[in-house]
Amino acid sequence: MKSFFTFFSITFLVYSCQSDASTVQQEENDESSQLTPEPEPEERVLVWSDEFDGTSLDLNNWSFELGDGCPNLCGWGNNELQSYTDSNHRLEDGMLVISANNEAEYTSTRILTKGKQEFTYGRIETRVKVPTGAGLWPAFWALGADIDTVSWPDCGEIDIMEYVGKNPGQIFTSVHTRSSHGNTINTQITPVPGIEEGFHVFAIDWTKDYIDFFLDSNRVYRYAAQTQTLETWPFNKPFFLLINLAIGGNFGGPVASSVQFPKEYFIDYVRVYE
Repeated sequence: MKSFFTFFSITFLVYSCQSDASTVQQEENDESSQLTPEPEPEERVLVWSDEFDGTSLDLNNWSFELGDGCPNLCGWGNNELQSYTDSNHRLEDGMLVISANNEAEYTSTRILTKGKQEFTYGRIETRVKVPTGAGLWPAFWALGADIDTVSWPDCGEIDIMEYVGKNPGQIFTSVHTRSSHGNTINTQITPVPGIEEGFHVFAIDWTKDYIDFFLDSNRVYRYAAQTQTLETWPFNKPFFLLINLAIGGNFGGPVASSVQFPKEYFIDYVRVYE
């Protein structure tokens, strides 16, 4: 989720020239970014899940981030338009439903497992149905749990799924590190005609050596640093999960006048296996 980009624009200017190692990394990733069937899974153990079967969000798992990001990160670092609330969601039919509204202002919901459920390595998986319309930006992602002391991008970020409504039929998967962040070279844009129809499963297989990204059991991308340093691989530590539906912003783009609110983002489950 590129919510920190504007806030770190000065950093981007300093690091706009990518290292030779990053260039090599991108060449390696290009070779493994095609849709390929997922290999037969090894036996995995479910270590945590939220099936959203209750009547209210389980606050043992999730917290809300509220407001527009001000004063520290106005527009959530990306000039986004929404203000987050703890009421733009509901649990219904065993699903979490996040609603984007436009009444007096744009509102939505953003939840995270920080300080409650944090993970290092394993398979992290969700099944979702994305909302459609230019200006909508649903995501499922993860941030380094040490972000309060090791600021972004050094904390690391894993974007398991981003959908940008202005670009229908595409899914974005990315990592952000000191060596490649912001308008990162470590982003895979996967064309998936009709991705907006029905539910799809998004997952990562995260090891000490690489992170594989999957869409409906097909691997779409692999990130594996040629040489692991703090700048290229901040992924040997706990991360927490985030789910949100952003509106507008530098990445989400203008909201089309044809978009009729509310718009809803359906999350069937979140599961973590080791």
